[in-house]
Amino acid sequence: MAKPLSADALVAALQAEGVTVVEHSGWRTHNRNHKGSWGPVNGVIIHHTVTSGTGNSVSLCYNGHSTLPGPLCHGVIAKDGTVHLVGNGRANHAGSGDGDVLRAVVAESATLPAPNENDTDGNVHFYGFECVNLGNGKDPWPEVQLEAMVRASAALCRAHGWSAHSVIGHKEWTNTKIDPRGFAMSDFRSRVATRLGGEPRPTQPSYQPFPGTEWFHKNPRSAIVTAMGRRLVAVGCSAYASGPGPQWTEADRTSYAAWQRKLGYTGSAADGWPGATSWAALKVPHV
Repeated sequence: MAKPLSADALVAALQAEGVTVVEHSGWRTHNRNHKGSWGPVNGVIIHHTVTSGTGNSVSLCYNGHSTLPGPLCHGVIAKDGTVHLVGNGRANHAGSGDGDVLRAVVAESATLPAPNENDTDGNVHFYGFECVNLGNGKDPWPEVQLEAMVRASAALCRAHGWSAHSVIGHKEWTNTKIDPRGFAMSDFRSRVATRLGGEPRPTQPSYQPFPGTEWFHKNPRSAIVTAMGRRLVAVGCSAYASGPGPQWTEADRTSYAAWQRKLGYTGSAADGWPGATSWAALKVPHV
């Protein structure tokens, strides 16, 4: 039983565990706290999204839908292993589940009872990660995504002093759900336990710091622009007839706008001028 982490503490815990984090606008105050309690927290629930594509999945989990308002989780873990933070506080992710399962999680029991009675509000007690997957048993789970899921779970366990037994699947919480599908939660907990066996070992690659939006407005000529362009080509957002090269051009801006749209930005937020969040997600290597 623990007090929920603050937004700053959550980001710090994830980054200390070597997770690449993208903070979406407004996530720090985006919650359902007006509908009920948030905390004390007791564990982590892993979900699959039943969606494809990072932008669509993040948008759905942030906004929710007409019958279930967002946030639908605290973080969305993309196929590339990036953790997109979309909520901080009570989130509509766990729903009702079995109180006996909660008691087993609190006790950090090595075995969980089969969920039967849906008599307990899980949104009070659990952090939730929605992991991008169609949930049909055929959509693959890339290793980089699974590793990020393990690290994100371990980050919260480490921050709260929990063991891997504090991490459960949605299907282990309630008999009305089947997620996550495609791997065994017992194997997943074993990986979390292994991860928790040592100190945090950040393995996040070293990326080029964001030079600032105004820097690009000055039409720079720099190896940073070349590195950015190569990453845009690699993620399928190229509008280049040739290159890319070191001189910032309209082709760079058009390519970057395609990247912003791929992340789910629209309108003026996808104008091609780099911002800190989209830049972090692009992972431009150091030059």
